[in-house]
Amino acid sequence: MKEPIWLTRSMIEAIHIDQIKEHGGQFGIRDENLLEATLARPLHRWNYEPKSDLPILAAAYGFALAKNHSFVDGNKRVAFMAMYTFLGLNGYENVAPEPEIVNIMLGVASGSISEEELANWLHKHTIPWSTST
Repeated sequence: MKEPIWLTRSMIEAIHIDQIKEHGGQFGIRDENLLEATLARPLHRWNYEPKSDLPILAAAYGFALAKNHSFVDGNKRVAFMAMYTFLGLNGYENVAPEPEIVNIMLGVASGSISEEELANWLHKHTIPWSTST
């Protein structure tokens, strides 16, 4: 697999702003260091775990964002949209139904869903972008 297109800090912050504008909540970063650690997590997997594929890397973003609470508000929403955006930048999309998305992200945030389980869920619900119209 070629190196993926990574999410940048400005992309994650833009996702946060969009989610707060659309769904409400308080703007702002709660912990700068945790946000930086979140951005480093998938890169670390890419460099040190050679079997990491796009759903595994997306799960690294989503799990860290949901668990680290880098933002004042909207962490679960940002976590899912970061995974969705990362997959999209790399030619894939998540096709899970919205109620399932809500349940999986609540599970991640509460600790009942592990990063590995999130990656497995993404494997089941991720497909290449359709090239036919």
